[in-house]
Amino acid sequence: MEPLFHLSIAVDDLDRARAFYVDMLGCALGRQARGRFDINFFGHHVVAHLAPAEAGEAKGSIESDGDTAPLRHFGAILPLDEWKEMERRLTIRRAEFTLSPRLSFAGKPAEQHIMMLPDGCGNVVEFKSQPRERVFATDKP
Repeated sequence: MEPLFHLSIAVDDLDRARAFYVDMLGCALGRQARGRFDINFFGHHVVAHLAPAEAGEAKGSIESDGDTAPLRHFGAILPLDEWKEMERRLTIRRAEFTLSPRLSFAGKPAEQHIMMLPDGCGNVVEFKSQPRERVFATDKP
């Protein structure tokens, strides 16, 4: 079996979280229990736990190719055609982006398509697209 990434996130509203991850992003819903649910987040196991006091607070930002992005975030790296389809899906659904869809670091080893948006429950989700062999690329020779 190929390893799967697992992440547990705190959310402040399960219904709103479910609407975002399932309806907005198109993730498949997995097990559900009181106070939590699982989703198939692009082949990985994410669990949303109802924990309003723990749901993400904006705690800092980072500079990213001339813009500012939230420090705390998670996401998926998609093939470019899937990234463009996600951009289309989110635009049609009038998603409010934290970092609008764009090409960042153009012409550099870290060149990538990127977009970020809040889940409405205290978390920020990022989608990138870049060739797998450049995911860990540096500007150093």
